[in-house]
Amino acid sequence: MEPESGTSTSRNPSQLSWVNLSRNLLLAYQSFGVVYGDLSTSPLYVFTSTFRGKLQNHHDEETIFGTFSLIFWTLTLIPLLKYVFILLGADDNGEGGTFALYSLLCRHAKFNLLPNQQAADEELSSYKYGPSSQAVASSPLKRFLEKHKRLRTALLIVVLFGACMVVGDGVLTPAISVLASVSGLKVTEKKLTDDELVLLACVILVGLFALQHCGTHKVAFMFAPIVIIWLVSIFSIGLYNTIYWNPKIVRAISPYYIIKFFSKTGKEGWVSLGGILLCITGTEAMFADLGHFTALSIRLAFAFVIYPCLVVQYMGQAAFLSKNLGSVANSFYDSIPDPVFWPVFVIATLAAIVGSQAVITATFSIIKQCHALGCFPRVKVVHTSKHIYGQIYIPEINWILMILTLAITIGFQDTTIIGNAYGLACMTVMFITTFLMTLVAIFVWQKSVLIAVVFLLFFWVIEGVYLSAAFIKVPQGGWVPLVLSFIFMIVMYVWHYGTRRKYSYDLHNKVSLKWLLGLGPSLGIVRVPGIGLIYTELATGIPAIFSHFVTNLPAFHKVLVFVCVKSVPVPYVSPKERFLIGRVCPRPYRMYRCIVRYGYKDIQRDDGDFENHLIQSIAEFIQMEAVQPQFSSSEASSSLDGRMAVISSRNYDYASSLVVSEHEDIGVDMSVPSSRSATLQSLQSVYNDDTPQVRRRRVRFQLPENPGMDPDVREELLDLIQAKEAGVAYIMGHSYVKARKSSSFLKKLVIDIGYSFLRKNCRGPAVALNIPHISLIEVGMIYYV
Repeated sequence: MEPESGTSTSRNPSQLSWVNLSRNLLLAYQSFGVVYGDLSTSPLYVFTSTFRGKLQNHHDEETIFGTFSLIFWTLTLIPLLKYVFILLGADDNGEGGTFALYSLLCRHAKFNLLPNQQAADEELSSYKYGPSSQAVASSPLKRFLEKHKRLRTALLIVVLFGACMVVGDGVLTPAISVLASVSGLKVTEKKLTDDELVLLACVILVGLFALQHCGTHKVAFMFAPIVIIWLVSIFSIGLYNTIYWNPKIVRAISPYYIIKFFSKTGKEGWVSLGGILLCITGTEAMFADLGHFTALSIRLAFAFVIYPCLVVQYMGQAAFLSKNLGSVANSFYDSIPDPVFWPVFVIATLAAIVGSQAVITATFSIIKQCHALGCFPRVKVVHTSKHIYGQIYIPEINWILMILTLAITIGFQDTTIIGNAYGLACMTVMFITTFLMTLVAIFVWQKSVLIAVVFLLFFWVIEGVYLSAAFIKVPQGGWVPLVLSFIFMIVMYVWHYGTRRKYSYDLHNKVSLKWLLGLGPSLGIVRVPGIGLIYTELATGIPAIFSHFVTNLPAFHKVLVFVCVKSVPVPYVSPKERFLIGRVCPRPYRMYRCIVRYGYKDIQRDDGDFENHLIQSIAEFIQMEAVQPQFSSSEASSSLDGRMAVISSRNYDYASSLVVSEHEDIGVDMSVPSSRSATLQSLQSVYNDDTPQVRRRRVRFQLPENPGMDPDVREELLDLIQAKEAGVAYIMGHSYVKARKSSSFLKKLVIDIGYSFLRKNCRGPAVALNIPHISLIEVGMIYYV
């Protein structure tokens, strides 16, 4: 879902506002299923988790009133005040989450650690999102952070730690939600044993993860109604319990009851905060899933539906408990009136599954963003929805999450212990988000440091108290997210470190342009018809792998294109701005550079049109270069490599440089004259017999009848068309990265064992870039880093 560029102003304003409101109301309705499943199922386990442990000695009306007062103010200050009113305004081109905040910071202050960034990236329309950063350019704090690389690395580690905690949520949410929902069977006539409940929860969890490959869109239309029926149920039950059992509970909204609660319970009350914070688990989803909705729709849904329903439900449960002190162990199900028990049990189980689904999808999204930052190994990303951009499925991560979730469910068998782990993970993410939000207020919104520090201290004091209570629970299950985060952090750090070392080796071993110019246009070898796409991570310069080719092969393609696929710190790059085209050597060499740019939420799709877009873009560049003098220069200029032009990959209908004819066929049309060898053509036909379902559009380019065209330009375009007809080969380095002999033991451990293991067990770059296997040439190369 790419952000809209604007709305037509030709309609009358009242009609426009009505259309806007109705669209936001529809999005608010859809957001119930995706965003609020987790938050709305918290009443299943909050009171049970709070009163477990030392607080068992304080089962009286006053303590229960104080507990409800704490829940009410926690819900009011963190989800309502911090998230709904403040954080939802800090979006990045409509996207939310910790990565969106980090991306904003990378663009407004030079905190970026991504390699191969160029000045041209700053010209992207989505790069300029937010206020201008000129006014804050001289800030001493900004200069200090930009100067010290260690501080920028520390910032990235903080962001990745937050991301690892979200992955921890992806493991813990399904476990606690499903286990808590099926625990209702304990209070029925046929009391199920704990082992039977765990078995039932495991069956539901296996089903939930096994259905992930279908994508959420197939069941998403049911999600919103399920959560809405669930919200209506808990609101009605809460209202009934408040009126029937103890209407005086309404007084507990006063913060006075919190003071009484702590003066009475002391340290036990502080420890019990680890249970109370579970009432706001799932709040981060409001911000993280912002990209699928709008800030207004999420605000409307929370303020007018979620918040009142949750407050009334907690009030009702507290009213019931104040008169039924023995029901604390299973407070939610005990408080349901008998006639509606089974319908509520069924809808609770469905709502728990919906809540788990949203968190699993968010985990896939986080992993994808980590990969875009160069901090996670390549994984298979499957796009599961034609309508909702960004709904993805990652098979490897899905099965890892399932195994971990089942291990936790079977290992702990208790929602309170899992709750300790879950609370710690959620609170850590909130703590990190507050810190990043403070930096955004200073560097992006350009607020005074004083206002930002007040914001930081106010929320850090509240969250710090909860976090300290959650840390007390580390021995009782709280260690789980810390261990999971530690493992994921090691994987991320090793991958990031290895990738950076490899990139810096490439950077320091670039081929000299003088050497290339000295070889002459033939490069000292035979130039055969065809296009060679040489993949490299370098955005400028010629990679060492190319000299490896020129010195070892007797022939090379007539047209060479150095292709660099890279990530930029924006959520999406518009297809119009995706390609940057430039020349590497003077015209007779027929050597070009193409930089393909993706945002951290973009999905690289295999639409089979990459080659055609590329040829079209190079043709447009050749034409543009002839017309615009700033792109052409003297033949001997060694500064040639560096000037790039953004070429819009427009539809073929509008193509001005080349005339395009296309037809759909399966495999290769043998009637097309081609200089491919008979062997290659027969190989291609065998390949197509094995993959009959792959239907490709065969596109043929021709030069338009244009008598005024420069003869040199015409000749170059003809060479390009003939090369395309002869065939395209994809050339990649098959690299082996090893630590130098003089390296320390730790570096050898990280590079030779850690990084090597990850590279062998992750997707190959050719698979990740959707490169056709039949056209791939890989060249082995050892990197000593």
